[in-house]
Amino acid sequence: MKRSVIFSILLILSLSLAACSGAPASPTAPPAESAGGSEAAAPTEAPAATEAPAESAGAMEPQRGGSITVVYKDDLATLDPAIGYDWTNWPTIKLVFDGLLDYDDTTNITPRIAESLPEVSADSTVYTFKLRQGVKFQNGREVTADDVVYTITRVLDPKTGSPGAGFFVGIKGAQEFIDGQATSVEGIKAVDPSTVEFTLTQPDVTFLNKMALNFAFIVPKEEVEKAGENFGHAPVGTGPFKLKEWQPGQYLVFERNPDYFYEGLPYLDGIRIEVGVEPDVALLRLEKDEIQMMGDPPPGADWTRISTDPAWANRIERSPQVNTTYIAINTTMPPFDNLKVRQALNHAIDKQRIVQLLNGRATVANQILPPLMPGYDPTYTGYEYDPEKAKALLAEAGFADGFETSIECISVEPQPKLCESFQQDLDKIGIKLTINTLAAPNVIEDAGNGKTPLVWSGGLAWTQDYPDPDDFYAPILGCDSNVPGGWNWSRYCNEELHKQSLELLAMTDRKARLEAYKPFFKALMDDAVWVPVINGEYDVAHSEKLHGQPTLTHPEHLFRYETMWLAQ
Repeated sequence: MKRSVIFSILLILSLSLAACSGAPASPTAPPAESAGGSEAAAPTEAPAATEAPAESAGAMEPQRGGSITVVYKDDLATLDPAIGYDWTNWPTIKLVFDGLLDYDDTTNITPRIAESLPEVSADSTVYTFKLRQGVKFQNGREVTADDVVYTITRVLDPKTGSPGAGFFVGIKGAQEFIDGQATSVEGIKAVDPSTVEFTLTQPDVTFLNKMALNFAFIVPKEEVEKAGENFGHAPVGTGPFKLKEWQPGQYLVFERNPDYFYEGLPYLDGIRIEVGVEPDVALLRLEKDEIQMMGDPPPGADWTRISTDPAWANRIERSPQVNTTYIAINTTMPPFDNLKVRQALNHAIDKQRIVQLLNGRATVANQILPPLMPGYDPTYTGYEYDPEKAKALLAEAGFADGFETSIECISVEPQPKLCESFQQDLDKIGIKLTINTLAAPNVIEDAGNGKTPLVWSGGLAWTQDYPDPDDFYAPILGCDSNVPGGWNWSRYCNEELHKQSLELLAMTDRKARLEAYKPFFKALMDDAVWVPVINGEYDVAHSEKLHGQPTLTHPEHLFRYETMWLAQ
């Protein structure tokens, strides 16, 4: 996610809105296997109807109707599922689009537009999906297998510039297509109008997780071609809401999709998303009942007050994060192409002070994987805070007198304040750091194109797309992600680790596989490609009238708007 734009601590958890509210499940029965497992999940048949389940005894009955307003500081760049990959875009894209697969309220993968989980060949390289009948795009046309082929091919097309292309390079013929050696992807085939087949070059235990990502959300070719580059502002999908109006830099308005294939959802009639609203102003508006939810966490200056006020007890949701917030080091840009310089940075940063500046809403990170991610190594201690050791490493690298450099961070508080802390830390070892604060989309663009030596990922931290350690390598540090516009902000590619990562993906012994990731990620830390700083939590403030998804560590959903409802 992953992937997120609004706080030093990124959200890849489903929003909890009220503990007393019932939570509709996915429209299909959950599969036997968990998305966190290594083995391929066995196909699970979906029930005939896609109705919202009844509420459990004693739970509040969801009410239909009404609209809510959600506010963010940062603008949305796009609603194109092939492109949008940050905190504001990711959950909003889910308003308009759906994919073949989804997650239930845990980490089980369930069918969505697929009528069941796919049939998988004996060698775990061929996946065959059957499409649910009667699912329509918002232009009235029924979804077919050709749309699925087009969707994934479009993500892989270099002309699209999708940051999600790397997730699908394991499909047979994908690399040849990317390299211009083929005009189509050999391993994606529409068998008939309701059947699509994917063939992989080797087994990949995370393939179903990847097919549940936004990047695999199905788009209609005719609408993409009609809108051209503007498709992200004129989206047409199969999702629970339709885009009604978009005033860039101000607001977006969504209305209920009356033809949504999941009968009974969504509960809300509409959603208004406003942008350009500072978190402190958003909190004041929430206290006046002018809005129903803050998209950004409450500001630190107000956190102590509201977190200790009994009146806010049912209006704040606190969720631990499966994420790491870090300083990305551009390993191709001098002097950071020098390993000792990168190691010096790792010893120079006072991470505990960052935790203090965040009012304790985080813990110190000492490695790339967060503690809640399978494969995390609790015995690894990382780089201790040691300015003297940092200075010695700089001297060994030939920079005894230090040097000047710069860092980019987003302009949403408290990120500039945290970058000032880094500035003070680096000044102690002779590095003069210039801070450039920009809007999140600008930071993403610069970092993705290797234009800045250092990037603070606060508000853009990496949170799991799916519960597997490969998600903390392939999309952000793997060779396939080292492309213009990608999220490999370190511009890092280690061919030996790339080879090892493919071998790890093919392992079916889950215990052995997770154990093998420990030395794998230690090697990345030895290369000092990041300065991991914190693992955090995400705090959401909302109206007491807003109910919906229960609190849980969710691998992918963020806010699940289709199950939110408003007490009238």
